[in-house]
Amino acid sequence: MLARTLRTAVVTAVAAAAVLVAASPASAAPVYKLPFPCGETWGGSTRSDHSPVNAIDFNRTDDVDDWVIASAPGTVETVADQGATGYGKYIKINHGGGHSTYYAHLNSWWVSVGSVVGYGTVIGTVGSTGNSSGPHLHYEQRANGTPNQVAFDGVTALYYGAKNYVSSNACGGTNRTGAGWIDTSTSGPQNVYSGAGTTFSVVGSLPDGAYVTVWCQAVGQSVTGKWGTSNVWNRIDLGRFVPDVNTYTGYTGFIPSVPRC
Repeated sequence: MLARTLRTAVVTAVAAAAVLVAASPASAAPVYKLPFPCGETWGGSTRSDHSPVNAIDFNRTDDVDDWVIASAPGTVETVADQGATGYGKYIKINHGGGHSTYYAHLNSWWVSVGSVVGYGTVIGTVGSTGNSSGPHLHYEQRANGTPNQVAFDGVTALYYGAKNYVSSNACGGTNRTGAGWIDTSTSGPQNVYSGAGTTFSVVGSLPDGAYVTVWCQAVGQSVTGKWGTSNVWNRIDLGRFVPDVNTYTGYTGFIPSVPRC
């Protein structure tokens, strides 16, 4: 299997039953995970002069464009850019029951408003946008709009000081997904099919460069595209397939740990 140059994000697929629905304000918070892929170690720092005071900043060496992933299931509520001020590029995820998370100073977004995410879903990359003195992820956990002291796997982070944290996010075995973008040989749109081949009905199209989540991969019709000739197809949603040869995932063919459809 030939690795392309992109680092592949392998992340947990969210089951519909895992998505939290709106509940009363008194409902329990979800079990939050570190907002980085399984096994990664990040330095987290908290300080008494932070704004807001209960936020945590994450850093590690050469972290620009490292993946940021959802720390719990939910729905993307905000994808916004405050320019050179405040959060810069940031995302807010609504986890139901009055609970939400914020991911700020991002370099890029990988989701849009209304996207349903699960543990490990790639939502963006680390950057230094907005009021930021250097690359890092500013992260918050809120209840009814009020920032709480953050906790991961049920354990409250260190306040105040610096500590290394190891991510247990998306460590659930084979039920994982991949990430990438549409990359066609003509830089034009890619048809989306209802099955793993061009003989299936066309159910939409995606522009060149559109980000996608690969939920599983299937063997189907052999086609030729930007990345050669292959019979591997990527399911990017229920009943929606695109050819792997026109999807930049970081791998040629099957992605390790992504299940077969």
